[in-house]
Amino acid sequence: MKRLLIVWCSTTGGTRQMAEAAERGAQEALEPGDAVEVLRLHAAQAGPADFLSADAIVLATPEHLGSMAGPMKDFLDRAYYACLDRVNGRPWALLVCAGSDGAGTIRQAERIATGLRLRKAAEPVLVITHAQTPEAILAPKAIVAADLERCAATGATLAAGLAAGIW
Repeated sequence: MKRLLIVWCSTTGGTRQMAEAAERGAQEALEPGDAVEVLRLHAAQAGPADFLSADAIVLATPEHLGSMAGPMKDFLDRAYYACLDRVNGRPWALLVCAGSDGAGTIRQAERIATGLRLRKAAEPVLVITHAQTPEAILAPKAIVAADLERCAATGATLAAGLAAGIW
């Protein structure tokens, strides 16, 4: 059985919603009998063995201070050397929730994926919340339906590709 792994972390709930949407989209893309498992793990619970057992991966992270959130960076730090030269060519996608920009997180994640020799299966999904004050930044987020559908489409793309044997 093939496995799609969705690793996520969230500070105010926005990225959690995005990861859940990707999981929903992946599940909905699968037909009965498709030998694909979809597994969603918080970055703190995911480790190198989870990465190695995945046939495709979605990373979902908020942007903090212009780069990926600490729990996602910690997951990638723990997994990187254990996975180096062992996950070459595996498809991956990125979901980013940011207040105003997201470019630093996308750039950082893409550099790590390049080092791991992962294959980009979809363009990053960037959701901008426009949170600019301390109160708005720390407030719980509600991601709009259109953005959640973009996340669902990313999950569906990876799951359908696994089911079809594309990757």
